[in-house]
Amino acid sequence: MSTLTTLLVANRGEIACRVMRTAKAMGLTTVAVHSATDRDARHSREADIRVDLGGSKATDSYLKIDKLIAAAQASGAQAIHPGYGFLSENAGFARAIEAAGLIFLGAPASAIDAMGSKSAAKALMETAGVPLVPGYHGEAQDLETFRAACERIGYPVLLKATAGGGGKGMKVVEEVSQLAEALASAQREALSSFGNGQMLVEKYLLKPRHVEIQVFADQHGHCLYLNERDCSIQRRHQKVVEEAPAPGLSVEQRKAMGEAAVRAAQAIGYVGAGTVEFLLDARGEFFFMEMNTRLQVEHPVTEAITGLDLVAWQIRVAQGEALPITQEQVPLIGHAIEVRLYAEDPANDFLPATGHLALYRESAPSPGRRVDSGVEQGDSVSPFYDPMLGKLIAWGEDREQARLRLLAMLDEFAIGGLKTNLGFLRRIIGHPAFAAAELDTGFIPRYQNELLPVPGELSDEFWQAAASAFIQSLPAEEGPWADKRGFRAGLPAEVSLHLSCNGQDRLVTLAAEAPQLRGEQLLVEQQGVRRSHLAVRSEGTVFLRWGGEMQGVTLFDPIAAVEANQSHQGGLTAPMNGSIVRVLVEVGQNVEAGTQLVVLEAMKMEHSIRAPQAGVVKALFCQEGEMVAEGCALVELEANG
Repeated sequence: MSTLTTLLVANRGEIACRVMRTAKAMGLTTVAVHSATDRDARHSREADIRVDLGGSKATDSYLKIDKLIAAAQASGAQAIHPGYGFLSENAGFARAIEAAGLIFLGAPASAIDAMGSKSAAKALMETAGVPLVPGYHGEAQDLETFRAACERIGYPVLLKATAGGGGKGMKVVEEVSQLAEALASAQREALSSFGNGQMLVEKYLLKPRHVEIQVFADQHGHCLYLNERDCSIQRRHQKVVEEAPAPGLSVEQRKAMGEAAVRAAQAIGYVGAGTVEFLLDARGEFFFMEMNTRLQVEHPVTEAITGLDLVAWQIRVAQGEALPITQEQVPLIGHAIEVRLYAEDPANDFLPATGHLALYRESAPSPGRRVDSGVEQGDSVSPFYDPMLGKLIAWGEDREQARLRLLAMLDEFAIGGLKTNLGFLRRIIGHPAFAAAELDTGFIPRYQNELLPVPGELSDEFWQAAASAFIQSLPAEEGPWADKRGFRAGLPAEVSLHLSCNGQDRLVTLAAEAPQLRGEQLLVEQQGVRRSHLAVRSEGTVFLRWGGEMQGVTLFDPIAAVEANQSHQGGLTAPMNGSIVRVLVEVGQNVEAGTQLVVLEAMKMEHSIRAPQAGVVKALFCQEGEMVAEGCALVELEANG
């Protein structure tokens, strides 16, 4: 085997940047691949060499095995790191890399085959004596088979793609009337994301914890477990918060789960980094869920409590080196918590968001604080890929120190130009139940009213602060208030301006006691207490942090307001940029309230457009396979009566 000098990363976003960071530290030349959409993306900019795969959709670029192999050969790369998602758990990709004489920095194809199908993996675990959640994992995929299985298991049940991960192709079904639609949608999502529509169904456990074991094996038969992670806090079946070690897990439980995970890995001849996932119930019993034959999104918390670089281990093990430590030498130091930062709208069922990052500032680095991201200010978020922007990781000597550090990091982060879950993450980490480590997969629904408060009218205090920040941040030569620049220093005169923010607008008159802007800090005094609020002007918008959220403030545009109102009248619009995968109604058709009209796919997830009330379909403005923009009218519905 030739010496490894050049590494290609067959992925994008934060994981590509993270892998290249370690590769460069080890003296390797890095190669990025990118789609046409990602030509100037951060991972492409940071690589030593970049190769254009063409296309925009993943199916035309990052999922093209022949293009990836050709890119490695053209760039002189001897090895390929798959990251996660895309082809990271594709046995055909692993075999193609090996056949091309290259090194695959992932699991052996045989191990991916063994664990790539959730059904086959569960059968293997059953043979090994690992307890399983009641379910159906058979080959028959017709609706009647699933209906019978669900009746035997008992509702609620969880439909899952056998080749899936990341919440794709996963649906909770509460009763039999929901089964047909949920199964069809999950199968389409699975086929779109993984090229395989095969499904399984399991009993949906109440108040379970999601605890997973990080395993690592070399080519010499050695396998370790590197402690565990708790990933219980999830939305739409995707992890949002991860921490290590799992709070409240005893030494005995850690050992039992760790040894079970190692047995699972050794049973399939595993090599490299992998994760064995379990459901842990309130009585301390654990059930095998699946094995991910790749590096996980949440691997930084394991690195934080062990002091190990798992990507460096992947590079060394793939070249035949033995693991450098024994099980007894695996460190467990302090506590680490990670949150996933997404471009999405928590107030609208976490719909992915697309757009331009007019403002993007990360928290300052310091000991115990880490940010893994894949974007920078000025970048755009497209509808073609997963909406994760990055991850914030905090380490502390104990859990509370890590939690407080993470809160500080979230408070320092600033994003403007599109919707994100930044404020939502801040509310989770600051919640008393999270501080008390009361964790299970129902955490977010249980505290939904506190974590997802209904947006109200913006206060008078906000509008005064917004107006003050807006006018004081104007460059001297700009705007209709250019002749009133003395206002910044002494506020000698009243000034009125009409502002817009988050769908609301207000005509604001500023008086002499208006808040003062000092640099990018707006000083607001209320009842003798003065607080500072970040206020940043970017691309004509002032982004003001208020109540834990970044609010974008602009001058009110009456023409744009009329156009926006007209575009929504009488029509059901696209909630985001995406592709139409199903049109389920015809012009003239009568529909009931809640009827599924159109299915939109964006960022690998399906979103249903449903009738808000009973009526008649008056017009259709879309067809299957068409790309549509956010706000575009899809269906015109005429209400009955």
